[in-house]
Amino acid sequence: MVSTDITTIPLRKGFWTNMRDGNEQTRLIGSRCSSCGEIFFPKKEKNWCVHCNRPTLEETTLSNKGKIATYSVVMQQPGGGFYKGPVPYAYGCVDVEDGIRIETLLSADNFDQLEVDMDVELVIEKFYNDDDGNEVVTFKFKPV
Repeated sequence: MVSTDITTIPLRKGFWTNMRDGNEQTRLIGSRCSSCGEIFFPKKEKNWCVHCNRPTLEETTLSNKGKIATYSVVMQQPGGGFYKGPVPYAYGCVDVEDGIRIETLLSADNFDQLEVDMDVELVIEKFYNDDDGNEVVTFKFKPV
């Protein structure tokens, strides 16, 4: 018997978490150095800060709000087969409220409406279906 259950799986485990503090908020997971304050995304697997060269990184959650710093709308599938999502797509950098810049996909009903300095918030959306029919989801930032 073949199962027809579709499972939702993250593109990569450990990129985000759902905070449970009265309401559900999705947050990216990063690292913060307790010595120098430097913040990294994604979370560093080893606790070594490359900024101050100390083993003082701690896991932290990042803000789910930011502003578009720059972006581009990609109109054709990149070579190499690594990108499995839909085309066209918007890709750019978002400055989150924590003071770091994150490379990310952008989500919008109409890419013509995207603008630099536009307020955006973190969302989790379908990226593609894998070979087993599972729905692979990823984080993106979407205009508020």
